[in-house]
Amino acid sequence: MAKEKPTDPEKEAKKLAKAEKKAKRAETDGVHKSKSDKKDKKEKKVAAAASDAEVTTKLLNSLEDTKPGSVAIKEDGDLLVKVKSAPLLGALVPFANPLADEKVGKKVLKSVKKAAKNKTLKRGVKEVVKSLRKATPASTSGHEAPGIVILAADISPMDVISHLPVLCEDHGVPYIFVTSRAELGAASSTKRPTSVVMVGKDAPGKKKGEKDGEDGFEEVYKDLMKVVVKAGRDVRI
Repeated sequence: MAKEKPTDPEKEAKKLAKAEKKAKRAETDGVHKSKSDKKDKKEKKVAAAASDAEVTTKLLNSLEDTKPGSVAIKEDGDLLVKVKSAPLLGALVPFANPLADEKVGKKVLKSVKKAAKNKTLKRGVKEVVKSLRKATPASTSGHEAPGIVILAADISPMDVISHLPVLCEDHGVPYIFVTSRAELGAASSTKRPTSVVMVGKDAPGKKKGEKDGEDGFEEVYKDLMKVVVKAGRDVRI
């Protein structure tokens, strides 16, 4: 058998010391690499967020240029961010026809606001239904519509107002939908959203021809009637 070589304690100690140094260096390098990787990832995320913000800003700026007034300007750090100021709308009922576009909607709501000041506005389903049932049926010729019905198209459940268009048709009352019950409520001088209102020509309890409320409301009523009648020409129930 081969004889085992005698081990040198000093050499063994040196080998162990070198091995420990290598192990420590490997651990240190691993920590540095880990920190470096985290730092790189963080920097990439920040850069990506800045890039997304710039893209969003450009898109919103383009929207504002195309459609002025559609977004509001808000400062956010070094970037100029534009945020939509219009309230988000809920789902519209499928029978919202005729539905006022943005231009017509503004005119309708402005007329509703003037009617509220003139005290010729009836609010809510009960009041409107009551007025409609009192109106002369459309089959009777020569009668004048008791008013103009404005409905909100974002009502849920839809059964709340689903019977009103047919009732309006039966009694020869023109009607139109607007996109927001919140805006309709605000125009009606109420703190709560409103599902339906009726704009009347004369205030209740006043004799025909007697002046009341704002001057010039008769012209406002006539203009609103023209707009609503025009919008409802193609509607079929």
